[in-house]
Amino acid sequence: MDKTLHFRCGTQELAGTLTVPDGPGPHPGALIVPGSGPVDRDSNHAKLPIGVTRELAEALAGTGFATLRYDKRGVGESPGNWLAAGLGDNIDDASAALAALRAQPEVDAERVVAVGHSEGALIVAALAARQEVPAGVALISGSATPGADLLQWQARKVGPSLPAPVRILLRIMGTNVQKQVAENHRKIRATTTDIARIGGRRINAKWTREFLAHDPATDLARITVPVLAVTGEKDLQVDPADLPRIARLVRGPVETHEVPDVSHILRTQPGIPTLRSYKKDATRPVDPRVLDHVTGWARRVTAAQA
Repeated sequence: MDKTLHFRCGTQELAGTLTVPDGPGPHPGALIVPGSGPVDRDSNHAKLPIGVTRELAEALAGTGFATLRYDKRGVGESPGNWLAAGLGDNIDDASAALAALRAQPEVDAERVVAVGHSEGALIVAALAARQEVPAGVALISGSATPGADLLQWQARKVGPSLPAPVRILLRIMGTNVQKQVAENHRKIRATTTDIARIGGRRINAKWTREFLAHDPATDLARITVPVLAVTGEKDLQVDPADLPRIARLVRGPVETHEVPDVSHILRTQPGIPTLRSYKKDATRPVDPRVLDHVTGWARRVTAAQA
């Protein structure tokens, strides 16, 4: 059964979908946190509907979990302006969502996990570091690399996957992608407003400044609850090599999986990885191996709390 749930974080109100399985409760619970940008409770962006959090919610609900997923600020039914929300604001919103889920009478408040994809993985790691998540956190396409370093890594990985005409044009213009990224970061660090204009477009400067300064290792080293970390082998937005670093940093039990031929949006992508196929890839379901890792782990860690 699905119902809309409204909850507050300070003066900000957000809306999400609470899915409660059939049968007597209270049920174990799962908060599901989406990735970066103006995405809704299903992880859908206006230009790229990827549905990751919806598929995670459906898979977990199918194994007996009550799940909550929500629209970010200024998206869907949540009012506000996502361009003005920082990483810290997003963490606070997720904290409020977690509290709302745990307060539901259908949910066993002590058997709740938090599952985050991409930026959502950073967010649920922060919640676990604050000891807010009782049963465990799942880091899906999550990073253990400082934000500024990660964006440079992305520039190195994405450059070769650009279309040949674009790469040729960049060479003709003498544009070095990594140097241009570094210059943009310098300009953003110099801003003081929530929203700034960089390169002719308005950007979320507050979020970017906070992301550049964020080192996930600090939160990871404070986590004592069970952790699942899953990253696709073909991920161009986080480094799969961070998986062993996550395992070393976390103080609680850790399970890691690098899923062959899977991209950042959790779809199979054979051959040379590229961002160009995301739109086509997103028309297919999330790779079932990812869903199996999440549901199997969630059942095990919440059963241990029963």
